[in-house]
Parts: sequence; structure tokens; C-alpha cells
Amino acid sequence: MPLATFRNVGANFKEGLPLRPEAAEILKARQARNSQDNPEAHCLPMGIMQFHTQGAPRRLIQTPAVLVILYEASSGMRQIFTDGRPLPNNDPQPWWYGYSIGRWEGDTLVVETNNLRDDGWLDIIGSPLTDAAKLTERFRRISFGRMEIDITVDDPKAYTKPWTVRVNQQIMVDTDLIEFICAENNRFRSQ
Repeated sequence: MPLATFRNVGANFKEGLPLRPEAAEILKARQARNSQDNPEAHCLPMGIMQFHTQGAPRRLIQTPAVLVILYEASSGMRQIFTDGRPLPNNDPQPWWYGYSIGRWEGDTLVVETNNLRDDGWLDIIGSPLTDAAKLTERFRRISFGRMEIDITVDDPKAYTKPWTVRVNQQIMVDTDLIEFICAENNRFRSQ
């Protein structure tokens, strides 16, 4: 299974991601602008795939009804409901991180997410994600120090077929998250 990278989630696909022509044009335009419009570069939330592939720490807090992931990067917070509810099929409010539900299949946490905002970014170069997308993540703790996350992107508006990448993460024990503050429109000032 191809490994995802922060810069380009499709870098390890032999033929590239299965982009629809319209999505290929969006990606081309984003790259032509040198990814200047990446939401995270403007202090807006980065997408789920970017959270998974970048190296900042995160903390998972599990209760019987919800799993919360706190991301140091961009001070992100994500809720994954594990109380048996279904995914909404008519939520008029799109979410930056989507609406997520989870269930256990043996030792694998399976998370499904929909209701994402349109015009999303999967990576730094601008691989698109639309409001028609459904993400399925499969979290497996392989050993004490390692977790694999297989992420399937099913977005019929942007891709000709679903595709899956793997993210390998290292467990960071006994560490604290620090504040990550991004001030919108922040500008560097020389003294």
C-alpha cells in the first residue's frame, strides 16, 4: 500500500492519484500559485490527511461515547463519535474536519467521515477534496510504539475511483502538547 507524504499524498502512486479532469485542473492551478492558497498557510484549519502526515504530536482521549483527537498543529480538535450513531446524510453545515463516527472491528478502530467542506486540501501541493468525499480511516496499533492508519478517500467529484494510503505514526509517551498559535494575516516585520 502506498505511503502518504505531507507534501504530496499521491507521490507513491505509480500512475499518480486517479484525478478527474476538473480536479486535475484544480491541482494544477494550486501548484501554479505555489500552494499560496493552502488554508493552513492562512491560519485556517488543515485537513485530516495533513494532520495525519505532518509530524507534530497529537493526543487521543477516549471515552465510551467519543474519541477526541487534539492536534498540536494548528490547535486542531476532532471528535469521533463512538456511541453507535450513523453518519448524517443531510447535515447542512459542512465541517473543516468533517463529521466522524467510529466503531471497533477487533483491534482496529474504523472511522468514517463525511460532511466535509468543499474546496479542501489533502496535502501541501493541493490535491483536492470536495464536499462529496467520504473518508474511511483504519487505526491499528501494530506495537507499543507504532500505529498504522490506512485512509481511503472516496470522492466521486474529484477522483475516478476510491484510493487508499497508509500513514505510519510513532507513539510519543509522556509528552505534553504545546500551544500552537497562528495569527491570521500575521506579517514578518524586520527590526
